[in-house]
Amino acid sequence: MRKSFIFLWAFLLVFGFVVKNYSMAYTPIELYDNVWSLINKKYVDQTNNNQDWAKWRHKYDKVIMTNEDAYVAIETMLASLNDPYTKFLDPKEFAEETSSIKGSLKGIGIQIGIKDGKLMVIAPIEDTPAERAGLKADDEILEINGKSTKGISLDKAAEQIRGKEGTFVKLLIKRKDVEPKLYNVQRAEIEIKSISQKLPDDVALPEDIGYIRLSSFISKNASQEFSKILLDSQDKKGFIIDLRSNPGGLLSNAINISDMFLDKGVIVSTVDRDGYKENTKAAQGVITDKPLVVLINKGSASASEIFSGAIKDNHRGVIVGEQSFGKGLVQEINKLPYEAGINITIQKYLTPNGTDINKKGITPDIVVELTEEHVKNKNDVQLKKAIEVMQTLINGNAVAEQQI
Repeated sequence: MRKSFIFLWAFLLVFGFVVKNYSMAYTPIELYDNVWSLINKKYVDQTNNNQDWAKWRHKYDKVIMTNEDAYVAIETMLASLNDPYTKFLDPKEFAEETSSIKGSLKGIGIQIGIKDGKLMVIAPIEDTPAERAGLKADDEILEINGKSTKGISLDKAAEQIRGKEGTFVKLLIKRKDVEPKLYNVQRAEIEIKSISQKLPDDVALPEDIGYIRLSSFISKNASQEFSKILLDSQDKKGFIIDLRSNPGGLLSNAINISDMFLDKGVIVSTVDRDGYKENTKAAQGVITDKPLVVLINKGSASASEIFSGAIKDNHRGVIVGEQSFGKGLVQEINKLPYEAGINITIQKYLTPNGTDINKKGITPDIVVELTEEHVKNKNDVQLKKAIEVMQTLINGNAVAEQQI
């Protein structure tokens, strides 16, 4: 068996990694100043959105009396960065984020993001209330419980969507070419499942093709589970990796799983605030060199795009589906005093060819749109196309880029 690949930042996430743990007592003003200093030192844009960052340092010294005062002041300061991914987390929100990384969360089971100023569903999590209610990637959330989401921050939106298990949240959803519709979704304890080999009911898969559905990169065990499936599937002639509606997760998982298919070349590059570029390269040896097809859609984000970009730019497989979400930024999670936290954008990442996909996404080699009519009729044309492409590859033939 090949030597396992170990990434330097073992806990680095597409949306961050824990690097600080403050145990000493802080006054509310010191808490605010601590956040100011972290942004001043770490934020990827040294201009801090083209503003004089020093003006914020003592702006609220005379009005911050309690932790709640500090929280409001911090959120106001961070809003000036105009970065939805750099956000303050109060103790409750930080606990929930930590819980989701560990593999469970309470809510309805959606990943959300801000795109062009709009609150969007990045992807519903498989087998959750959100998915069962019919929410889809690229849905715009117009209202939460009757309140407009115009100008809302990600953390405020998440706070309003979360709630006690068994209660309901009402979401007014706008979908392309469809009238806005109200969804009443019941909150529940969400178990984050990473890997499945279950096929949609309408698809028949030839026995010589392996299918792996990776719904997130969050689980710390995802890499090991994925490698076990590959090792147990040596009789397969090729593999289809389904990353549709996969919102991302651990960057280390994206790198390790990419490395199972690549024995040379760059997997991903990161660029920090000083412009320093670091390339993460594939280690020698692979688990499998058999043909590979990767499925992506509008809900494939972050770590999914790192994996897809690595496979595409290294010409290791064929990407099928729709343009991905377009999140090319890396956040760092810092634990603050009083069990609060802050996510800070510290880097951007580039695909092996040096492409910045932020707000752009990965373009499939073969574009296949999945329409409302397809979903209604349970006709997974994307997966069917992936099977067709895989059979072509198994037969030793080249696949041309196309759009259908």
